[in-house]
Amino acid sequence: MSFKAEDTAAVLTQALPYIQRFSGSTVVVKYGGSAMDSDHLAGFAADVVLMQSVGIRPVVVHGGGPQIGEMMARLGLEPRFVDGLRVTDAETLDIARMVLVGRVNRDIVSAINVHGPLAVGVSGEDAGLIQARAENPELGYVGTVDTVNTAIIDRLLDESLIPVVSTIGADATGQALNINADTVAGILAGALGAAKAVFLTDVEGLFADPADPSTLISVTTASDLDAMISSGDLTGGMIPKAAAAIHAVRHGVASAHMVNGATPHVLLLELFTDSGVGTMVYPDSQPDSPGQEATP
Repeated sequence: MSFKAEDTAAVLTQALPYIQRFSGSTVVVKYGGSAMDSDHLAGFAADVVLMQSVGIRPVVVHGGGPQIGEMMARLGLEPRFVDGLRVTDAETLDIARMVLVGRVNRDIVSAINVHGPLAVGVSGEDAGLIQARAENPELGYVGTVDTVNTAIIDRLLDESLIPVVSTIGADATGQALNINADTVAGILAGALGAAKAVFLTDVEGLFADPADPSTLISVTTASDLDAMISSGDLTGGMIPKAAAAIHAVRHGVASAHMVNGATPHVLLLELFTDSGVGTMVYPDSQPDSPGQEATP
């Protein structure tokens, strides 16, 4: 599909007010799901670099569930999940640490750095970034975040670098813990005072009826999401995503967004167009109209 020059100009004109509005703002992007395959990584990296080039301060927080599952399968291990969280014994923790820190993080950093020396890989264990505790014996070495120390992220952002965070944290004894990436992204967005938290998922967003694609929920509030979790309308991996979005908007983030990471240039569509895509989550005091928050 080719664009005429005037079509391109119209797109750029539409983007300009959003670029002006969000320049200098921090945007936390949780990168995961199908968007992490090799076909999508280069496009994602280019979009993150474009964000940084127009003055936005992106922070990438990544998961790696499919890659961990792939490695476990190669080793003959069967993954188990409770409420969307991976049960992590000592062997699974070693695999998660190796895959997240040693493979996935490096792949993302390398893809971004094709465009210049911009990205720096950071583990939650580095500089006390993520302090956590294991409190659910059923989950094993899965961490619940106690505190985040954003000093290393702030320093990288001030140097116009792009932090890429793998979500292995540590407890007070130095024991490594596997932490859900959605959870970390929501907490880190609040701690950094981010303007937005964007969660890339495998679906278009939240649906009133998961079996009916016409029931996409374009706009919702933290209270409405609380109710959906309590009623059982959300299940599996959508629970930690919804909980992370709730945390973000209740800790100072203006809005959280759940979008399909496999959609080409979904970050740019969400940030720089009038309509946006996916599901937008507001604090409990929702603007009078769905587009109010997004309109510069």
